[in-house]
Amino acid sequence: MDVTPKDMLGTALSVAGLMVLGWLVLVGLLAFQERRLIFFPTRPLAAAPADFGLRAEELSITAADGVILHGWWIEGPGDRVLIWYHGNAGNIGDRLHNARWFVDRLGVDVVLVDYRGYGRSEGSPDEEGLYLDGLAIYDAVATRPVPEGNIVLFGRSLGGAVAIETALRRPAGFLVLESVFRSVPALAREHYWFVPSAVVRTRMDNLSKMAQVRTPTLVLHGDRDGIVPLSHGRRLFEAAGGAARLHVIEGAGHNDTYLVGGEPYAQAWEALLRGYSGGAPATTRGRRGRETRHEETGSDPGGRPARHHGGGRVRDLRVRPAIGDRGSPEQLRRR
Repeated sequence: MDVTPKDMLGTALSVAGLMVLGWLVLVGLLAFQERRLIFFPTRPLAAAPADFGLRAEELSITAADGVILHGWWIEGPGDRVLIWYHGNAGNIGDRLHNARWFVDRLGVDVVLVDYRGYGRSEGSPDEEGLYLDGLAIYDAVATRPVPEGNIVLFGRSLGGAVAIETALRRPAGFLVLESVFRSVPALAREHYWFVPSAVVRTRMDNLSKMAQVRTPTLVLHGDRDGIVPLSHGRRLFEAAGGAARLHVIEGAGHNDTYLVGGEPYAQAWEALLRGYSGGAPATTRGRRGRETRHEETGSDPGGRPARHHGGGRVRDLRVRPAIGDRGSPEQLRRR
């Protein structure tokens, strides 16, 4: 039996129709499961501060909509308070080894509180709820005798969206963004290229908000991040409305930045905190006549001054990790 052009066209249309139907079903399933693809909370706490030799006060914080959050105020030897907005998986019990590093190396207090739906916090996570949580955590810190200039907003990965939103609504001395994405739709395109941005309900549009941020900002990003590519960090750095610095960690992925980063990673933090201590930083005129602030003291491991470019920002400083600081948290804990 001969196959006519009409038959061939009909077959092609049928195949195309099945492909479109399959695409619609797949996109629909992903959209239906969106929150489960973004938020991965766990309830049991794997550890407590005392397990890492940390002194801590237990916190119970009520968000504006009545959701009660659980966390810790971990004591450090200095005057600054780091509010840590963590990533999308696990809970605060998984961050204590890193919290110990902040206390020991930077001498800061660490306020580590779970979002709604994580750990012992009530509720379930969504974008607007996390923003309410971020503000509630900040406001709880602000009730203590802590000058706003001594508050560090630290957002890692998804927590960067919470830190940025908080920085837009509350004053702080510093904003640190580590492994943070431009937006959820932009990140979705990296992993689910076939999903239209319009169907992604969770936005977390960090890039559009950065131009409004005036808080001195440090962007940290690994150049081997397979979850949030380095290009996202670069875009956030370029969009920052105030003083900003980008520190690229060679060899670091998404979850091992402070382990792989070693001494230069620590120095990037210290340069930020030291650069604006003891008074207001210098000001200059950036692009379009906008006043910006910039750090003057950055240097690479060889002691050469960090390079500057227009707009008062410091160019990204690519550094090699300290080999002696590689290893898992368990290995580092034994050292």
